[in-house]
Amino acid sequence: MPSLKKYLRFALMTAILSALCVVGASAACVGVGTVNADALRLRSEANTDASILATALQGDTLVVLEEVDENWYKVDYKSVEGFMSAEFVDVVTEADMDLGYGLVQSEGSTLRVRSGPSTDFEPVTELYDHTVVNLTGIVDGWYKISYKDITGYVSSDYMVTCKDAVGTRGDSDVINSLGMQLVTFAQQFLGCPYVWGGNGPNAFDCSGFTKYIYAQFGYTLNRTASDQLYNGTKVARGEWQPGDLIFFDNGRVSTPVSHVGIYVGDGQFIHASTNSYVVQFNSLYSAHYSNTYECARRIF
Repeated sequence: MPSLKKYLRFALMTAILSALCVVGASAACVGVGTVNADALRLRSEANTDASILATALQGDTLVVLEEVDENWYKVDYKSVEGFMSAEFVDVVTEADMDLGYGLVQSEGSTLRVRSGPSTDFEPVTELYDHTVVNLTGIVDGWYKISYKDITGYVSSDYMVTCKDAVGTRGDSDVINSLGMQLVTFAQQFLGCPYVWGGNGPNAFDCSGFTKYIYAQFGYTLNRTASDQLYNGTKVARGEWQPGDLIFFDNGRVSTPVSHVGIYVGDGQFIHASTNSYVVQFNSLYSAHYSNTYECARRIF
């Protein structure tokens, strides 16, 4: 008879898979924001004492979900939801630009795609729940989308953003579904503090984080980053898939590697950072992580 823990894990994995999307963010939007400062922190709450989830650079774009007050916006930055200072974000309610992927969330029904950005326009087609589309702009709370050979507009109330296009109902197969489930589960720990020797779930060090996340899906990893080099199989640089372990060497330790995280897609990885001392996303293409990248391993 399956244990309760295994049953709950299976239920969690099934629920996450139903989203068919890596790292989604809340529905509805106000407009598109552009960062006007050299760097701007994305925080877990609307105050400067809240934990840092990511850092945006000048010129980066984001989806503004809500005006919290005159000082803060609730935003979606690279499919991570958080808060940014309104002083350093320029907002427009209409823009044509690549906003990545969107996932239909219509609670089991279909979503009408209209020829213009309101219910006054005629429907051009309908999309099934969980269909993934390209987001190509925003107009007054409506997303402009493209899907196959169709273009049109959908209400942002029924759409969430995604990092990767991972297949649609009746279209391509879901790619690396277990990896998607794993990284979606991992993101709930964004902002959790880094503590050396931390095994979770309230604090982690880098290898404690990867070991804990994999354990929730029935995989046992070695404890340290260097020992986790012996788990799984080698992955060539740039051939990463969601769930792969990503290793780094800063050159300041005697061990083979100094750090480890989990690849989430779109060049991003999630890790218990030894720079900001919280669990956060970072880009593998940033100067620091590109220069210290060592290798990657695939566990499943």
